[in-house]
Amino acid sequence: VQLVESGGGLVQPGGSLRLSCAASGYIGSSYCMAWFRQAPGKEREGVATISRFERIQYADSVKGRFTISKDNAKNTLYLQMNSLKPEDTAMYYCAADRRRYRDCSFSEYEYGDWGQGTQVTVS
Repeated sequence: VQLVESGGGLVQPGGSLRLSCAASGYIGSSYCMAWFRQAPGKEREGVATISRFERIQYADSVKGRFTISKDNAKNTLYLQMNSLKPEDTAMYYCAADRRRYRDCSFSEYEYGDWGQGTQVTVS
């Protein structure tokens, strides 16, 4: 079981990035999947979640700017980030909760599988 993120980098305010998270070892799309982020000195926070049937939730801070999606055929989760702000700077992680496929949680403690993270810097 492995989650591998990619797509982070340095971008100017107002710019865009697309993060990817490739799942191997199981069908990630069958479960709740989520993106979290953690800025230096701050707690990890949920950014967006997506259920098996693509019910989606966003944190208020990213609504209208970020879009979570998945490609079941590629077993890959995405996070399209537009209109990036300096406060979006953080390490971004994808995660999977293999105990549920709906009613996805924003709590990091509900997610048992994590990627290694990809750094996003907006400056």
